Amino acid sequence: MPCFGRTSDLQLLPILTVFLVAGYVRAGMEGFATSGNSTQQMGQNNNGSASSVDRKQNHTTVPTEGNTFLTVLEDTKAVLPCPPVPLTNAVVTTWKIMLRDKPPCIRAYRRERNETTEANCTDKRITWLYRPDQNAALQIDPVVITHDGLYRCDVVTPDGNFQHGYHLQVLVAPEVTLSQSKNRTVVCKAVAGKPAAWISWTPEGDCVPEHEYWGNGTVTVQSTCHWAESNVSTVSCSVFHEAGNWSLSIELEQGVQTPENLRIVCIILPISFILVIVGSIWLLKIIGCRKCKLKETELTPVEEDEMQPYESYTEKSNPLYDTTDRVLKTSQVLQS
Repeated sequence: MPCFGRTSDLQLLPILTVFLVAGYVRAGMEGFATSGNSTQQMGQNNNGSASSVDRKQNHTTVPTEGNTFLTVLEDTKAVLPCPPVPLTNAVVTTWKIMLRDKPPCIRAYRRERNETTEANCTDKRITWLYRPDQNAALQIDPVVITHDGLYRCDVVTPDGNFQHGYHLQVLVAPEVTLSQSKNRTVVCKAVAGKPAAWISWTPEGDCVPEHEYWGNGTVTVQSTCHWAESNVSTVSCSVFHEAGNWSLSIELEQGVQTPENLRIVCIILPISFILVIVGSIWLLKIIGCRKCKLKETELTPVEEDEMQPYESYTEKSNPLYDTTDRVLKTSQVLQS
């Protein structure tokens, strides 16, 4: 009996093993099928989300709002386009122009009525580029310094409102001059530029910059430089500006290469002139004193000399006095 029991247990063991293997295989096939279905569903979901994103991108190809900083040179033409919306979808197109110290200018076009309206728009240089039903862009021709400001285009469509703004800055090219003054000093000017220009020198010298601001927004920049070294014969002034760059050169005067000698001469000449004047006065005083002394010494002899001619005159020119004198002498002799 015991042997029979052991034999039956050993026979049941392979049967149980077969059933277990079959169960594992079936479970694996079901898991594979489940994962495949889930993968297909995920792919479908991804395709659906991609298609929804594509649909959204088709609706938002035009940005709803934007701003551009634009610089334009004075006396040129500027064209400002509206957002790239098909004109067939535009219901109303409006330009709002906000300039400095002026009320806002409004230009509008309504497609249903095919009409344009304006409010506070007095500048004839700002107009539609073409017919607004064909192109809603704005043009400024020519651009002047007072056109600094904000220009905004608003487009109303059934899909929404779109707008784009332009911060317009007008560039004014400065007038550049270069001149030489005294003592090897040169002045470089960038007159009435917008914005302010920047000045540099070659070679570098002893420079003093100055800025002068005007009411219309322009700035005059001046740089005054001095070169004391005599070996510098030519200098260059370079002006840098957003509207362009300029470079001017000038030769320093050779006659002023030794300013120290000129200073010495300027000091010596006045001193020499003063010495000549003082010496002349001193000589004149000496000569005058000598003449005065001579006159004083000659005063007494002059009186004796003045009497002698009179006596000689009386003696020589009075014969009566002579004869009487002789008669008296003769009478005295006779009496004796």
